[in-house]
Amino acid sequence: MSENEEKKNEEVAAPQGGLSRRQFVTGLGGLGLGAILGGVITGGLTQPAAAIAIPGSEGYLVVDSDKCIGCDSCMMACSLTHHGNLSFSQSRIQITQNPFALYPDDLTVAQCRQCPFPACVEACPTGACHVDAANGNVRTVDPAKCIGCERCVNACPFTPSRAIWNGLEKHAEKCDLCADTPYWNEKGGADGKQACIAVCHMHVITLQKDVPVQAGDVGYNVNLRTKDGSAQLKLPTGDDGFYTPAEIAAAKAAAAAAAAAAAATAERISTTSGAAKPRNAR
Repeated sequence: MSENEEKKNEEVAAPQGGLSRRQFVTGLGGLGLGAILGGVITGGLTQPAAAIAIPGSEGYLVVDSDKCIGCDSCMMACSLTHHGNLSFSQSRIQITQNPFALYPDDLTVAQCRQCPFPACVEACPTGACHVDAANGNVRTVDPAKCIGCERCVNACPFTPSRAIWNGLEKHAEKCDLCADTPYWNEKGGADGKQACIAVCHMHVITLQKDVPVQAGDVGYNVNLRTKDGSAQLKLPTGDDGFYTPAEIAAAKAAAAAAAAAAAATAERISTTSGAAKPRNAR
């Protein structure tokens, strides 16, 4: 076979829009080491989604900020169980209050969202911020691997950042659902207990297994008052923190009924008193 015929066969064998063997070898020789390094660097970007997917957390903290009274018990419990000392700056859950705002906008509960696609994990250059498979895939920080770059803190898209800098111990940290609480004799993690939930006497915080709605805060700041005794205590259960129209109507009806009953009682007493003959009457 002549050289021209071999060349023609190779070009015909190449798929439409593709490369023949000759073109591939020629191109590889031209690219050389740069092509090899480029493939290594970009390989992670071209892998199938299943190969680079981060497993979802098996537990998520959700709150009802309209129930919170700002006692900060959850913050104290968090720092005490994790670090053995009382320090609001070391708490992985943050309560922020605005004295100039009106209820229910005067208080915010900022808990870690255990994001399905955690920016903090992706930003960490050392693997310190990672997914802990042994504790329900919770997103957490290994202090031994943290180099103090604070990339995880800056990468968090929420304010305040759910990954925080521990200025006392000089490393980043974030909520681990109490998987590592050396000062608390309880099993934590996605299948265990959480100190913030345990100490909250208003039952503002709870743990759920389903992934919350990720748009805005609606999936993480929910109405828990419809599931507790708020209605029995005549407390507001509306999503906005106030009484619902039905509750207002029921309260008005109850007040009207009570007023009518009081008026009837007063009338009965008056009638009875008028009909009774005085004891000293002759």
